[in-house]
Parts: sequence; structure tokens; C-alpha cells
Amino acid sequence: MEAVLGIGGLFFRARDPEALARWYRDHLGIVMVPPNYDEPVWQQQAGPTAFAPFEESTSYFGNEANRWMVNFRVRSLPAMVAQLRAAGIAVEIDPQTYPNGRFARLQDPEGNPIELWQPAP
Repeated sequence: MEAVLGIGGLFFRARDPEALARWYRDHLGIVMVPPNYDEPVWQQQAGPTAFAPFEESTSYFGNEANRWMVNFRVRSLPAMVAQLRAAGIAVEIDPQTYPNGRFARLQDPEGNPIELWQPAP
């Protein structure tokens, strides 16, 4: 069977796409799709990717109106959390360390849930 190689994009609706793109760039370092084919797109670091549909009734994404949540791998969860908090962004760190690493939660300016994951060494 032929299989996909990875996630090629994440596309979602936004009330103010330009402002939200700037927020992701400024606070998480994600460069949005460039306006032409001459500029490079954001390159993610190779690593594990979880693909997991959840029960419709899950509370894992926060507000039950949220139909999706993005999880970003980070090198240092404490450093990323400190950077976000210094910018006035509320971040909740899960106090538990799991066999697969550590996690934190936040929301983007439009209320979309984001999970940060520092994989276990």
C-alpha cells in the first residue's frame, strides 16, 4: 500500500487571517505560505507526529465547539512557555511528565487550542 509521507499543510478558517498569521509567526516562529513560489515555505523539523481522531464528546480540546487542536513539538518547553508568558500569553503547563514527554496548552487569539509537546529524550 502506498502511504503518505507526512502532513503537507494545516488549513483552517480565521476571522482575521493576516493578524492570525502574524501571531503564529511572532510567537511560535511559523512562517506562513509565501506570496510567490520563489520564497521557501516553513520547514518543520523531522520527528514524531501523532494523528489521532478523538471521540466527538472529548473535552481534550477545551471548548466543545473546537473541532480540532494542533500540537507543536518544541525543543524546550520551559523556554517556549517563558517566551509566550513574557508576551502576555496565558499558558497552562501540565504538571505531569508522561512517558512520551511534557505538555502545555494555550489558545491563539481566535480561541483555537494549541498544545505544545516536548518529546521525552
